[in-house]
Order: sequence, then structure tokens, then C-alpha cells
Amino acid sequence: MDGIPAHTLNDGTTLPALGLGTWPLDDARAERAVLTALDLGYRLIDTAVNYRNETGMGRALARSRVPREDVVVTTKLPGRHHGHAETLASFEESRRRLGLERVDLYLIHWPLPRVDKYVESWRAMIELRERGLVRSIGVSNFTVEHIERLEKETGVLPAVNQIELHPYLPQEELRAFHAEKGIVTESWSPLGRGTDLLRDPVVVTVAEALGVTPAQVVLRWHIQRGALPIPKSADAERQRQNLDVFGFTLTPEQMQSVAGRVPQRTGGDPEVHEEF
Repeated sequence: MDGIPAHTLNDGTTLPALGLGTWPLDDARAERAVLTALDLGYRLIDTAVNYRNETGMGRALARSRVPREDVVVTTKLPGRHHGHAETLASFEESRRRLGLERVDLYLIHWPLPRVDKYVESWRAMIELRERGLVRSIGVSNFTVEHIERLEKETGVLPAVNQIELHPYLPQEELRAFHAEKGIVTESWSPLGRGTDLLRDPVVVTVAEALGVTPAQVVLRWHIQRGALPIPKSADAERQRQNLDVFGFTLTPEQMQSVAGRVPQRTGGDPEVHEEF
């Protein structure tokens, strides 16, 4: 993992402790961003059907000097493809766009409880893993109730749950449940996109004390809480800074001060949000 620590998943595989998000980059920008990130040392790259940049990511993977087996590629099933047969077909389309024989981590993007087909999709993903087409399977934006239902009806827990997580939405209860079940928590919007988090006086003060950027403080906060952040950036210098968070430590007091915020969700509520 080129010096990046790793998380061991409940299926025995590993994930780098920090990755690159790619929403909302188009194919051309995603290709450039992923190439740069791989050169800098990123080894976990995250996309989704609904990001509409799987093709660009695939081109970057093909062009990169980094061996394919060293890169963990994540993509996600969209809501319009929930269902057993639909999931299998959607995966084949993702695999074709990415130009890959195998996807390393495949996630259900949203649970869509009103549609109520996420268990069918989960059974299809278990099948894909058993066939060797997917290395690890997981979910995104699932609640405790959703995950408990997957376990009850299939006996298989997700390896990962990718959720909105940042100091303005610390997700304590859900993270504790993940820890109990051996599920890795991935953080989307780890820098609180759309909020004033990186201008927060407490975060800025901690950054100045440590000689780092506010974004590095927040990403280090994720790392020390055991979460796996996937910040998006198409800028090479910000990518470098975002990856450079393993050489300093926040004190317990700094960790507490950064997290002491009124909960603020910037994305959809998984209980009702529908994204097809």
C-alpha cells in the first residue's frame, strides 16, 4: 500500500486507510485525477454508475504505470438497477466501462427502502463474489436496520458501509454498530462539502498549532476514529496534501474539540432518500 496503513475487512481482504473520491468529475477529469492520484500513491479509487465516470477511470487504470493488482477499485449499483437479475446486468455494464475482469469492492449505492429490493440485490452481489468477479461486497448509506435485515435474510454482512461522515455528522451510533459487526466505515463527504467546516475557527486553530491544513486536520480526525475517508480532489497539490495525514497525530483534546458540533447532514437521509 506504499506506506499507507490498511484496514482488514471481515472477509479477510484489506483496504488502504484513505482513498480518492471521484464525484462529480466527468470522464475526462476523472481520468486525469485518477492518473495523478495513482502517481502520488493513492491505491483506493471510488466511483459509481451514477457518477458517470467509470469509463474515464477505466482509461486511467489502463494508462497508469501502477500494476492493476495494487489498486482497489470501488463502484456502486444505482437505484434503478435494484433486483437480482438487474444487479447482475448492471455489474457487467460497470465491468465493461471500467475495462476490468474483476471489481475489488462493489457497493449498493442507496438502500431505497420504499422500493424494497436491496436484499435481492445483495443476494446477487454475494453470487458475484462467489463467482470471483467481485473481491469484496458492501453497501452505502445503509442504516443499522437495513444491515441487520441483510444479515438476517442472507447470513452475509457487508464488508463496508460508506456513509456521510464528518465532524458535523459524526455518526456515533452507526459507527459503534459497524465496529461491533466488523464492518469498515468509509466516509463520503469527509471534509463536509457545502459546510463551513474547513473555515471553522476550532479546526483552523488546530491546523495552525500542528502546521498543517484544515483539511489535513479533518482527514486525520477520520483516521484516528477508525474511519476510511475518500476525499475528492482533481487538484494534484490537494491530492498530495490529503494523502499526507499519517505523519502527525491529534491529541485527545483536539479530537474532541474538532468533533464538538451540532449535527448537520449535507446529503440525503437514507430512510427516505431515493436516487435512481
